[in-house]
Amino acid sequence: MDIKIRKWQLSDIENLVQYANNKKISDNLADAFPFPCSKNFGLEFIKRVSNEEPTKIFAITSENNAIGSIGIFPDQDIYRKNAAIAYWIAEPYWGKGIATSAIEKILRYGFDKLGLTRIYAKPFGTNIGSQRVLEKIGFELEATIPKAVFKNNVYLDEKIYGKRKTTHNSGIGFYTRQN
Repeated sequence: MDIKIRKWQLSDIENLVQYANNKKISDNLADAFPFPCSKNFGLEFIKRVSNEEPTKIFAITSENNAIGSIGIFPDQDIYRKNAAIAYWIAEPYWGKGIATSAIEKILRYGFDKLGLTRIYAKPFGTNIGSQRVLEKIGFELEATIPKAVFKNNVYLDEKIYGKRKTTHNSGIGFYTRQN
């Protein structure tokens, strides 16, 4: 399966609304992305994110069909070399390596194009699937913040996973802490 990340396009609206209207996905997203996801919200979302420079939120595509989303959100001031990522994949595509592929692409974009040195993700403690994906591609668990998230009237733990860029004589690579 050829997975790409690209700017969202208005032609993606049907897939966005179809795939984002899933409680299993919504339960792992910030409340800013509503459930249910209306067509009006989807259109406003696509218009807003497709005009950002540099692009921060991308469609994840297979055969040019939007099947998810991934975003990179640079921090500010003294944290400006760091950025958070967030992503979701349409349920029919779970377990196919799509998240792994999309995250690898956003790592390259963040490290190479945005000049970042640390990229992190903050999955909920209940989101075991995302934690496994992050661990599989070399993110390290940096912290667990108990009951830091309030979602669906329940407090959840927040996990913080990070990956660092480093340079070696052989070029640019990803740093993995050695224990």
